[in-house]
Amino acid sequence: MEPTLMGPTLGDVLRDRRGEDWLIGPSSPDFWQRLDNLRPVLAAYQKSCATEGADVLITEADPLQFLIACLAAWSEDCVVVLANPRWGQQERQQVTDLVNPDWNTPTAPGLGTYPCQVSDAAPGQILIPTGGSSGQIKFAVHTWETLMASVSGFCAHFGVETVHAYCVLPLFHVSGLMQVLRVLATGGQLAIQPYGDLKRGAQLGLPPGGFLSLVPTQLQDLLAWEGNVPWLRSFRAVLLGGAPAGRSLLDAAQAAQIPVALTYGMTETAAQVATLRPEEFLAGHRNSGRPLPHVRISILDDGGRPQPLGEVGRVTVQTHALAWGYLGKWDGESGLAVGSAHPTGQSTAAVLATDDIGYFDDSGYLHIVGRRSTKLITGGENVFPEEVEAALLSVEGVQDGCVVGLPCDRWGQRLCALVVLTYPARLSDLPAVLSPLLAPYKRPKRWILISAMPRTAQGKLSRPQALTLAQQILGTG
Repeated sequence: MEPTLMGPTLGDVLRDRRGEDWLIGPSSPDFWQRLDNLRPVLAAYQKSCATEGADVLITEADPLQFLIACLAAWSEDCVVVLANPRWGQQERQQVTDLVNPDWNTPTAPGLGTYPCQVSDAAPGQILIPTGGSSGQIKFAVHTWETLMASVSGFCAHFGVETVHAYCVLPLFHVSGLMQVLRVLATGGQLAIQPYGDLKRGAQLGLPPGGFLSLVPTQLQDLLAWEGNVPWLRSFRAVLLGGAPAGRSLLDAAQAAQIPVALTYGMTETAAQVATLRPEEFLAGHRNSGRPLPHVRISILDDGGRPQPLGEVGRVTVQTHALAWGYLGKWDGESGLAVGSAHPTGQSTAAVLATDDIGYFDDSGYLHIVGRRSTKLITGGENVFPEEVEAALLSVEGVQDGCVVGLPCDRWGQRLCALVVLTYPARLSDLPAVLSPLLAPYKRPKRWILISAMPRTAQGKLSRPQALTLAQQILGTG
């Protein structure tokens, strides 16, 4: 792993690519014109905030408008905070508590961009949302340099100089944002499309040798129609991550000769740090592949000592692509802190002790076997059951609640809520009551009414017993 060298800035890239027809789906001329119109507005905003810093929250559902707002603000050295436009009331309140956006005064008419206040931030940082062990939203603090380190490692791993990408993932998420940056920085083309349109068969054109990024549920949907198979085969790689993929799905993809590349990464590491190459997948491998060139991955025991091959331990990642930290607080589990000196460009890269448990086999392939925390992953999204349970317990008549993840080939894990109710609450009413409080992916898909929650002698919730109970009731255990 070599130190990152300083390269072109975002402003340099936008200047060099000015006027290029780089977007497929959205209009490239419209993009450039609107970007030119917005940059002076944000430059003026930056100048007016010279003392305290110019911070911008972007919660924009339209992909083209998101690109324009994000790139305009970022290129003018604003601190950019990305947000999910589908967050519910609870999540929006968390964001308000963290960065205090002025929801009533957008920075530009018609755009979901708002002035906000980010403490201890440096110009040009970009804050990407992720979940925390407490269930609270956290923002991983990245820079153009950390994200470009990831782009360089991606290109080296796949042996490509120009990246063309087909994006159906949300752009506020690291998995969508990195597709944009790989394309933008390497001179490629980017197809952007709502996943629903792709699922209905409205495929966009893309130069040969491109990359498609999916979560397992999406690949399963697309494989259900045989007519999609030739199109899926046309990609250099179909990057598959975000959640565990069921064996039956992977076997079906191999049988159809889909060039799947299983990936492992996270927001803190600017997306993937290990990836199984398509030719290895088609040869029958089922793991997270080998580390990318810009990454060093170690497997450590509880005392921080390296584990031998085949022995499980905590996955630790060292890379120049690592986030500087989390917004505004120390996280003892990760060892990341906002404001600490970041060694990008130096000989030693930053280190992240992840929540994941895994091992390396004799061939150097990484295998992820579980995670230390209670985190659930459904449809490629992180969900912390404590957050959902807190929302449940805020409902009148909900006496007790527990959310577990049922194994599911389609979603990775399917959220199931076990609840204890008192009058006047009814089980059938809970999905509607919970709907405005949480994002759709955090809402349970199965509901079970029980008389008492399994607890330890100390009165603590027993999640393993709750999961076993749910599986017994549903007949899936």
